[in-house]
This record gives sequence, C-alpha cells and structure tokens, in this order.
Amino acid sequence: MTQDHVADARFWDRFSRRYAAAKIADMAGYERTLERTGELIRGMDRVLEIGCGTGTTALRLAPAVGSILATDISPKMIAIAQEKAAAQACANVQFQVAAPETVTAPQASFDAVLAFNVLHLVRDRAAALAQIRRLLKPGGLFISKTTCVSELNPLIRAAIPVMRAVGLAPHVAVFPAGTLLKDIAQAGFTGIESERHGSGKKDFRLFVVARA
Repeated sequence: MTQDHVADARFWDRFSRRYAAAKIADMAGYERTLERTGELIRGMDRVLEIGCGTGTTALRLAPAVGSILATDISPKMIAIAQEKAAAQACANVQFQVAAPETVTAPQASFDAVLAFNVLHLVRDRAAALAQIRRLLKPGGLFISKTTCVSELNPLIRAAIPVMRAVGLAPHVAVFPAGTLLKDIAQAGFTGIESERHGSGKKDFRLFVVARA
C-alpha cells in the first residue's frame, strides 16, 4: 500500500469501534438499496465488495449469493466484520484487508462488484474503477452508492478541511453526480443507470448500476 493508504487505514482504525456502533442515518434508504441490489445479484454469483467497513452489508446480502469477498482498507474494521460473521455463523463471506485499487484476484473473477459509500473516499478514483472493471467478468455488474459531496450543505463542505486538519475526517473527494457517471463511463462501463434511494426530501447519495 502507498503512504496515503497507510494514513487512510490508520484513520479508519481509530474510528472503527465508533463506526460499528453508529446507527444508519436513513434506514429506509439503506433497506431500499439492499432490496434493489438483491434484485440485481443472483444465487450463484461470486461477489466482491470494496470498502465493506464492518461487514454489515456483506452479511445482509450473503444469503442471496454464492460467495462474497468483502474488503476494506482498515484492519480493525475487518476484525470487527470477522467477529460479526463468526457470531452469525456466516460461512460464505470472506473478509480481507485491501484498498479498492489493490484487491488481489485474477482478472474476471467476479459476477458483481459492490462499492457502497466508498468512492468519494478513494484518492485515485480512476485507478479504483479500472481495477473493478478488470475484476469483473464480461457482462458483470458494478453496483455502487456514493456520496456526491458537492451536493452537501455548503457549511458541511466548508467544515471538511478543518476536520481533516485536526484528524476528525478522512480524505474526501468533492464531485457532483455527473462527474461520477462520466468517470464510470470512461472506465469502460456501459448501460449505466442511476437512482436515488433516500427517504428524505433530498438524497445526495447516488445509486449506480453499470455493466462491464
């Protein structure tokens, strides 16, 4: 991993237990994302999740697929995910420490790649998307949900650099939905579709489905 990867891993290691204990802010929106993802993946699919955090989504989706390799840059996040998998006796999910750009697997290994709430945290989005494209089988699905930080309240956007300076926020990339969709297309994906699943008046998290 690069020095940036090491710094990112340290940040998320520090906040791993707090992250694990935090409640999902928009549970209805999260459930809609799980439902929609479940409609797209198939019973024997081999799935990769990048940025899996403490494994909540991977463990929820595990009964719907053949197997899941769930990865995160933070060793402590992965340790918590493994604890949860053991407690649930979930045998078809494997957890691995890896950055999105450094997942180790042969080309065309997966039927679907999931990336929920992570692409705005990746320092080299083009490299991450290229790696995802490489790991997908021809016709495989890339399914993501990404915070478009440029759509957030300006006061929140202004606070991010200050919070980063005192170690209270990670690296965050600021881009609109259009830029994300353009990046996905430039990585070689086709059939790109987008939705918003939030239950509030405004949802700044873009759900995207694209085909390799």
